[in-house]
Amino acid sequence: MRIGELASRTGVSVRSLRYYEEQGLLTSTRSPSGQRHYTDHEVERVTFIQRLYAAGLSSRTIAELLPCVVSPSMENSDAAMERMAQERDRLSEHITDLIRTRDALDGLMAANRAHRESLRTPVAS
Repeated sequence: MRIGELASRTGVSVRSLRYYEEQGLLTSTRSPSGQRHYTDHEVERVTFIQRLYAAGLSSRTIAELLPCVVSPSMENSDAAMERMAQERDRLSEHITDLIRTRDALDGLMAANRAHRESLRTPVAS
């Protein structure tokens, strides 16, 4: 199938598919005129790549995980599990930072509310 059909079957843009190929996440064969051709296997691969992106993984991290899919082994599985654990830890740290930032914003909003209230109440002389 050509790139447009793969895009249609997976719900992924042609631009994204080209990017996946540039990043080494997806491969194609080329016709003599240079058109990309994919097999039905690539539909599953693109779907899997999309799941990894939805989990917050970067294309670099996805490339590190793909050997587990391409060449299943205990070693590749262990490496993939370790990499996913690292990503989970990174996301947890980011969530903690976001909560801290939200709490700081809540403090600023409370101070603003108090200030606004003081503007409504006339000061007695």
